[in-house]
Amino acid sequence: MEILFIIVGAIVFAIIGFVVYRLLKVTAKRKELESLRFNRIQPLFDQLNSETEISTSDVLPFAQNILTRHDAYHLLKKYDKAELFPAEYFTLLKGAESALVVWLEFPTELDACPDEIEHIKRVTIDFDGNSNFVHYEVFKYRVDAPHWAAKNGWMLGVVGPFFDDSGPYHYAQATFSRINSSADKVTPEDEVRWVHQNISMRRR
Repeated sequence: MEILFIIVGAIVFAIIGFVVYRLLKVTAKRKELESLRFNRIQPLFDQLNSETEISTSDVLPFAQNILTRHDAYHLLKKYDKAELFPAEYFTLLKGAESALVVWLEFPTELDACPDEIEHIKRVTIDFDGNSNFVHYEVFKYRVDAPHWAAKNGWMLGVVGPFFDDSGPYHYAQATFSRINSSADKVTPEDEVRWVHQNISMRRR
């Protein structure tokens, strides 16, 4: 019996140790990512905090870059200079695309920026059965080897929900990807239904 307690105790200790290690590792990587994201837009941040005139052309490189687009818009908005954001990138689709990439970069998700990403379609659903419709934007993305997800090929990512009056860079609380959802095996409609039921509705 004593040996059994020792074995069970060792297993419990090992599990707790792994959970703590995982938590510390994820926390460290999250902080590292937050620092990286800020460093990417720091030149824009420095301009906004200086007496230098800033124009749309100064913002353009940050709007073009899918990794900085989302953060650059919200930084400008914080400084009441959102009007400087380039019009061609001030669209719901451009914002949704960047929001998905920001989400995918988190260490608990893909932990990388996709090497390719494409918009597939908008999927609209009646979320309460009373003709109250919400929209989700569906993208497919892929990564190159040696990333562990390269073997999955094209994967699906969902951003939403959006409403008829949602503007560009609207907060999409159900931005999500199951990573292993192959674009060849799962339809955009099925993926949206899964995200809506398992992510969006649980956060209400």
